[in-house]
Amino acid sequence: MAAASFIASEIGQGLRRNLSMTLAMIITTAVALGMLGAGVLVVITASASQDKYDYLNEFRVYVDRSISIEDPDCEADCATIRDQLESTDGVATVEYKNPTQTYEEFVDLFASTDPVLVESTSPDALGSRFTLTLTDPTRAEAVATELAAVEGIEVVQGQGELVERVFSILDSIRNAAFAIAVVQLVATVLLIANMTQIAAFTRRTAVGIMRLVGASRRYTDLPFILEAVIAAVVGAVLAVGGLLVGKSVFLDRILDEAYRANLIERITTSDILLMAPVLVVAGGVVSALTAWATLRLVVKD
Repeated sequence: MAAASFIASEIGQGLRRNLSMTLAMIITTAVALGMLGAGVLVVITASASQDKYDYLNEFRVYVDRSISIEDPDCEADCATIRDQLESTDGVATVEYKNPTQTYEEFVDLFASTDPVLVESTSPDALGSRFTLTLTDPTRAEAVATELAAVEGIEVVQGQGELVERVFSILDSIRNAAFAIAVVQLVATVLLIANMTQIAAFTRRTAVGIMRLVGASRRYTDLPFILEAVIAAVVGAVLAVGGLLVGKSVFLDRILDEAYRANLIERITTSDILLMAPVLVVAGGVVSALTAWATLRLVVKD
């Protein structure tokens, strides 16, 4: 108990004695971990949104409602349309889905992100659909123009331009976040090393006396390491708070159009809270290792 009380007292004195540097380290750690967390969230969101990306980039042809109702198995007029699609220059493959399959796919895609839309859409609201794979995606406009003249179908192009713009924004946010995180991480490590070195120098007499009376190296190093860990953990908590604020104030507004168009999965508060323990542990481990390595280099046995 006496040892724990002594260590706690040393930690408190050390943090107060180097208050300006401690605050600088907390802020730098918060920025570094915040940017790292932002980059990871963007990567996770982009990965989770890949199904939507593929869906929206596909070239789709919807059959007129009357034909969908009269020929759901695509054996008569619908089969004629399929033959025309397959013979169109630039079309590689043609896949058919009847109205029931189209509706089931619609429910699977939007049930988790827009349940109101699903509830307001009846099972008979969607008709039959063909999904086309093109031999050359750049021919999408030419193929669409050609199919627009075919009786009995409605051509729906993939929203490639919008998807590309959204993912370009995500890539930019991710790259900027990781770049800032790397710079801030280097600054954090240097600050931890500097703070530990100054603290060790300031208390060199007390540490020397403790070593002379039999205190172990581990015992005398522990207060310095814990000081760095505490500052890093506080920074990590601030980083999580910053991510929550940034999500509401920044990301939700920038990605609002993409959310409403159902192009990407939403970044939720739960995503950030699930990442919080990882950021705290990462900050604590990095600070502890940095402080330990600094003490080994600057403090002689």
